[in-house]
Amino acid sequence: MSASSVPGLRSDAARNHLRIVTAAAIAFEEDGPGVSLDDIARRAGVGIATLYRRFGTREELIKAAAEHVFAAEVVAAIVEDGADPWADLVATLTATIDAFAAHPVLTALAKEHAVFDIDTRDAYAAAKERVLGRARDAGVVRSDLTTDDMTAVVWMALAIVHKTGRDAAANSRYVTMLLDGLRPTGRDLPAAPRS
Repeated sequence: MSASSVPGLRSDAARNHLRIVTAAAIAFEEDGPGVSLDDIARRAGVGIATLYRRFGTREELIKAAAEHVFAAEVVAAIVEDGADPWADLVATLTATIDAFAAHPVLTALAKEHAVFDIDTRDAYAAAKERVLGRARDAGVVRSDLTTDDMTAVVWMALAIVHKTGRDAAANSRYVTMLLDGLRPTGRDLPAAPRS
């Protein structure tokens, strides 16, 4: 997201907004969920008054930082124009997993404060459906897979990454096994749970 793309803000305010949410996302990961707003303002190179003027509460800052990361890293992870629908699906899921894995503290804070729900993002959900639809149409995945199943795969993979830490070989192995479970097997999936 560029500084000029924050809707409704003057360019200087948009630049400050971007500096603050970027600094907040980094600070939460490096210093933990209790990092002070003063430290975030200092990292962003703005005064604490500017931070409070832009974000009245810690929760508003968490929400904005999560939305920034979501737009810059998760939505950007969608791959839907390649020649191979399976490769596009795997690339999308892998990049999504990587993006969330890079921000475990911010993701946990956003969930804790109920400011972040990946499936509420209409544009992202539509893009996920396009990627999955191409893979279903090509017959490279189970015909009964849904976008909710894709979300579940991301959360399962994140549980693996959380357990194995930064062991890239283990992560690659287990995520590959998980993704291969999306392939057609000739057996229908059990009914999805009611939400």
